[in-house]
Amino acid sequence: HALDSDALRLALEKARNRGAESVAVALIHAYRDGALERRVAMIAEELGFTHISVSSEISNELGLLGRTDTTVANAYLTPLLTRYLADLEKELGAGRLRMMQSNGGLVDASRFIGRNAVLSGPAAGVVATGAIANELGLSEVIGFDMGGTSTDVSRYAGEVSRVFESQISGIRIRAPMIELHTVAAGGGSICKLEGKRMTVGPQSAGADPGPLCYGRPGGQELTLTDVSLCLGRITADRFPFSLDEATPRNKLDEVAASLRALGVERSSTEVAHGFLRVAVENMAAAIQKVSVGRGHDVRTHGMVVFGGAGGQYACLIARRLGIRSLVFHPYAGVLSAFGMGVANFEWHGERDAGRTSLEDPLPERWRRAFAELEASGRATLARDSGAESRWSVRRQVALRYQGTETALAVDWAESSAMRSAFEALHRREFGYVRADHPIEAATLRVKVQVSGTKPELPAAKAGTGKPVRTAMLWSGGALVEAPVYHRENLPIEVEVTGPALVLDATGTVVVDAGFVALRNDRDYLILRDIESNAGHEVADTHVDPVLLEVFNNQFKSIAEQMGVVLQRTAMSTNIRDRLDFSCAVFDAEGGLVANAPHIPVHLGAMGESVRAVLTAHPTATPGQVFVTNDPAGGGSHLPDITVVTPVHDNAGALRFVVASRGHHADVGGLTPGSMPPFSTTLEEEGVVLRNLELVSEGIFGETRLRDVLASGPYPARNPDENVADVQAQIAANEKGMQLLDELLARYGIDVVTAYMQHIQDNAAELTARAIEGLPDGEHSFEDRLDDGARIAVRVTVRGGAMEIDFAGTDSALASNLNAPRAVTMAAVLYVLRVLVGKPIPLNSGCMRPVTIRIPAGSLLSPEAECAVAAGNVETSQRIVDVLFGALGLAAASQGTMNNITFGDDHFAYYETLGGGAGATEHRPGASGVHTHMTNSKCTDPEVLEARFPIRIRRFELRRGSGGKGAQAGGDGLIRELEFLSAMRVSVLSERRAVPPYGMRGGAPGAPGMNLLNGKQLAHRVTIEVSPGDVLRIETPGGGAWGDPE
Repeated sequence: HALDSDALRLALEKARNRGAESVAVALIHAYRDGALERRVAMIAEELGFTHISVSSEISNELGLLGRTDTTVANAYLTPLLTRYLADLEKELGAGRLRMMQSNGGLVDASRFIGRNAVLSGPAAGVVATGAIANELGLSEVIGFDMGGTSTDVSRYAGEVSRVFESQISGIRIRAPMIELHTVAAGGGSICKLEGKRMTVGPQSAGADPGPLCYGRPGGQELTLTDVSLCLGRITADRFPFSLDEATPRNKLDEVAASLRALGVERSSTEVAHGFLRVAVENMAAAIQKVSVGRGHDVRTHGMVVFGGAGGQYACLIARRLGIRSLVFHPYAGVLSAFGMGVANFEWHGERDAGRTSLEDPLPERWRRAFAELEASGRATLARDSGAESRWSVRRQVALRYQGTETALAVDWAESSAMRSAFEALHRREFGYVRADHPIEAATLRVKVQVSGTKPELPAAKAGTGKPVRTAMLWSGGALVEAPVYHRENLPIEVEVTGPALVLDATGTVVVDAGFVALRNDRDYLILRDIESNAGHEVADTHVDPVLLEVFNNQFKSIAEQMGVVLQRTAMSTNIRDRLDFSCAVFDAEGGLVANAPHIPVHLGAMGESVRAVLTAHPTATPGQVFVTNDPAGGGSHLPDITVVTPVHDNAGALRFVVASRGHHADVGGLTPGSMPPFSTTLEEEGVVLRNLELVSEGIFGETRLRDVLASGPYPARNPDENVADVQAQIAANEKGMQLLDELLARYGIDVVTAYMQHIQDNAAELTARAIEGLPDGEHSFEDRLDDGARIAVRVTVRGGAMEIDFAGTDSALASNLNAPRAVTMAAVLYVLRVLVGKPIPLNSGCMRPVTIRIPAGSLLSPEAECAVAAGNVETSQRIVDVLFGALGLAAASQGTMNNITFGDDHFAYYETLGGGAGATEHRPGASGVHTHMTNSKCTDPEVLEARFPIRIRRFELRRGSGGKGAQAGGDGLIRELEFLSAMRVSVLSERRAVPPYGMRGGAPGAPGMNLLNGKQLAHRVTIEVSPGDVLRIETPGGGAWGDPE
């Protein structure tokens, strides 16, 4: 690689003159060879930069984005840490300063760096959890750490579980970290009424001003701590300052009054209990994600409770989950500090394994790599080991199915043993294994650990066992008079029966009704549930503001967990890396109830696919699964394959449906990627799967699926990948079905089905209310596609009702820009959801206040055999544009997905590109983002180049392409791809001739451009490229809002 040293020096000098002190160096493919990065770092050092982070020294794994994010974070954080620790060491004088890392190990302060610090505090709590479990002989425990702003949950089963890439506040951090799941429910979480839903978090009052009861200036929001105070679940006895109970009680009275106005009669105490219940559900869901979501039965676990607020809620959460035993360490309120005292020194190292197949002989270079990593770890930790130190080394190989990216770590052994261990892990996590599918190694990992003498706690001293007083406590569904104990005054090995309060210096433990507490001789407080009824909740079918929020979160969580399974088990880059998939939950009629935040154009159309399947198979039985991609039956275009799983009750009656839709890389058609620019019939776009039975009596019909994929004049090019991704979709639906079954077991069929309707009713009500805020009358708008075809709409608003009429839209086109009716409905649903502007699920209820008229035979409701490949990705965006234009909500966004497909007879790849978002009255448009009907990712550059014969030459913002105005439109993107072998390339795009419109005097965004080797291409094109050819896509900018003057 050539390095322009002069240009680099000039750029670095400019940065230094602007005040930069730290440099992050990240070059593509440096994980293979970091020599060029080290040259850059040497130049930066010569110019006087005080800290330089080099990506190849941060990580040796494939993936530029994760490595770069981590390197930048490290360059930002490390200088701050270094300065702080230098000052601290001066103040400490003698002694050695040791730091806790996110991986759960200690390190000497001189080697403490930013990337290893981000979750070091919570990690120490998990280390302490493991030490407690080992001391008490508990084989499986949940760590529950609840503080002021959030709750961290973890799982320990003989060893600490780690992850090697995490996303924290939107930043990818590639470093070994203890596995934690965080939910925004802490003592400072804000409690409020949203419509008819009682919500807790994710907003927080923070430490300042904090809860209302703290009485600090600026405090205006009711928080979970306020709720606990009013329910007697905390007391002021051991607080360092007095607590104001009157102000939060007044706030609860206000919420009760608002509920009465909605026809719901609740006392202020019942309102407080409602908020408490919502918070408990949120925290229980977090625990399920680290247990049930990973294939573990949470009921077999104990729970180690810590953090300043943990003891106030632990019994309720345990009862909700069926956990029978709770443990409180003597230092539970400050357990993370104790965890640092029992942690070991650790060093973690890694090497890329070169994608070696387990079918091949294990390479000798692995042994050398392991030996080198171990030697490096031992040398690094040698200075920290004392005379009593004990050394241990663990060698692991991260394995994955060939063609996927989700790797599971197993201990290094013979190939057959590693295969068995991997398959056992995969079956537990995902519910299935791929028999005879090749397994490859992704990463070699070594952990070196040095352990020394641990601190011992003093023996507990028995107290008198007398309570200091009594207090009113909400427990067991009522306010009761309960004894209040000081922990140090409890007797040893004597049970205290709940309800009761136990206070110590760092927190409050609520012993709820049905629990007993025992202080043992090591000063642990052990709580046991002696009358657990976690299997069933008593509730009726009438709408309740608390349960409305509970079920809202439950259904959404089910869809999210389906998505996690799908992403982690899919084979194709489209689904696994670009996240071009969606999962959702439906009622028995096919009404959309809840979804994960996936692809809008999928979610609004999937209901029609579900209804088409149910119509085609009215007697579907348990164990059947169906697949469809039929645009006439709710499909968006042929590559979007939907797997539909009906969910029955024990009597065999259909109760719900779960479905997942994924964009498959190829399903046949004229061109690789199944997005031919010039298709004129559906047949030319690929294979049609029309409500096909996929699974019968639990048996996967692979042969039948392969026969259909191989049929027709243009069969699928890579049926193995199609089959693998469909299996991943089946596994995702299985997860959804399992979670719905658990919900049924808890609440019963009547309550669950009632709340499916209540949630849709709530969405309908909020949509009607949002429509009422629009000016009455008729609002018309039209726009034209680049080939001149017209999309017209007239929106009529009358009070809380709306009519949307697409009369005047052109007839179906001979091209493939026709949008199936389901896609048009999806665009309408998306606009309505945006109009509501509140965190409600995207569901069928949003459509109830709206009448929609789409001319049959138009390009928005074409005949069944019309070509539709571009209608889903291009026309859908323009439908949103005309609706926003008619309603005056925003200037036009880029109005296209900038579709690129390339491949040959052996492979196909598809991607979409972001652009500029349209401005609104109050904000400029975002730059370089996907807008409206899609939100998929681009594949990591190193992954893309490793898997396909291409090189990414450029990927950057297209500066100045956003429209000028009082609020500017967002800028588009520039992407250049160099092809390294001969292949066929197709581009499907819009807004190359007709620019994104501005609003209220704002200028339009710049139209996009497509170029090959500098020569302009049409907006729709298929070309044969040779090695060295370069495709350049410049995506449109967004329109501006308001006159720039």
